[in-house]
Parts: sequence; C-alpha cells; structure tokens
Amino acid sequence: MGYEAKFKVWRGDTEGGELQDFTVEVNEGEVVLDIIHRLQATQAPDLAVRWNCKAGKCGSCSAEVNGRPRLLCMTRMSTFTQDEVVTVTPMRTFPVIRDLVTDVSYNYTKAREIPSFTPPADLKPGEYRMRQQDVERSQEFRKCIECFLCQNTCHVVRDHEENKVSFAGPRYLMRIAELEMHPLDVADRRELAQDEAGLGYCNITKCCTEVCPEHIKITDNALIPLKERVVDHKYDPLVWLGNKLFRRK
Repeated sequence: MGYEAKFKVWRGDTEGGELQDFTVEVNEGEVVLDIIHRLQATQAPDLAVRWNCKAGKCGSCSAEVNGRPRLLCMTRMSTFTQDEVVTVTPMRTFPVIRDLVTDVSYNYTKAREIPSFTPPADLKPGEYRMRQQDVERSQEFRKCIECFLCQNTCHVVRDHEENKVSFAGPRYLMRIAELEMHPLDVADRRELAQDEAGLGYCNITKCCTEVCPEHIKITDNALIPLKERVVDHKYDPLVWLGNKLFRRK
C-alpha cells in the first residue's frame, strides 16, 4: 500500500548548497534509491546521484540517510515510519561534485600507494600452491565492494581533513592486512602500515565495521591483527634482540 513520504535531499555543488524538501510517493517494497529515481522522474530531473547495479554489489550509491552512511539501494523504506522525514545527503568525508555525488579520488590515491601482491621471485605463474585454510582469513577482505562507507565514517578523516595526507583509512589498511596474511606474499608491509598508511591513527572504535554492507569484520579481523604484527616487529624485545644479532652477524 503506497503513501506520501517527506524527504529532505541535499542539492548543491562545490560552491555550496542546501537541503530541499520533497513529498514523494512510496510503494511497498521500495528502497531509498527507488525514491531518488522517482524524484528525478517527476520533480528534480537534474538531481545527480551515482548508482549502477541496484543490488548492493557495485558500491556506487553510497550516501548518508538520516546521518548514517548507507547504500541507497540497500536501505528499505520500511526502515522508516510513514510520518518520518527521510534526509538524504552526500558522504560527508569527500568533496561534493554535485548533489549526492562526491569526489572519492582520495581512495584511489591511497590504493596506488600500496605495493601490489609480491610472490617469491623464483615462483612462476602456474606454480602457486596454497591450502584453503591458509587463505581463509584474507579471503574475507576480498568481499569489499569499495563503497567507501568505512572510509566515510572513520572519524580520523571525517573530522580531520588534514589527516588524509598521512592516513590510508580502514579500507586500505585492510588491503595491507590482506597482503600481509597472504601465504604467498613475501613483501614486508608493516613499516608501510605504521609510518605511511597511518595505522597508529586508528583507535579501533569499530565504526567502519558497523557500516560495512558486506559485514566484513574490518576491525577485529584486519586492523587489530595488523596492529599486533606492527607491535611485534617494532617493540618486541626478543625480535629487537634477534635483529641486533642478525645484523651483527
């Protein structure tokens, strides 16, 4: 059974903008992206929104609904009461291009700073051998659809723009952890994680885990184990002594 819903949608560009009020029809089973499309079709044909698959797998339609980072295509209207005002705004952490579309190029810059998968030099393609139990931990991280909701909600960059230079964010710290845990990767990325990707900025509040649409346990399974590896490398007295003896030899 349909009803008329009250929406507030942010309209604007790099110069600024404001929330605009809309009253729009909602039908049973619809998601917020359906309503945005109806607004485009009936009231705001120039409303900009990024989307692709409408199935929660491309990560394109990331925005904030009532202040919470969400995928528009996975946020059902049944989540809200019929008299509730639904507010849709662009991701706050990234610069606005227009309306609900943001410039997420920061994320691609950080992705390029991570050394790629590095197998042993004498191992040829076709000779890779791994057991399933060896890759299960890092396999979880491959579910990431790069919606950047975790990057958007992380207060390290959300509240401190200046940290973007030295902090890669949870998505790319997770990528470093994935490679560190890979049984065939021989590169040591622990100093990269701490000194260049800003692992020390993360205080494991789990806000990134809470908004992940793929339910990846980013904090527990990637960030905390990565922190443990860095601490062992830099501060474990036995490791320090072993490094001293090895260098002396």
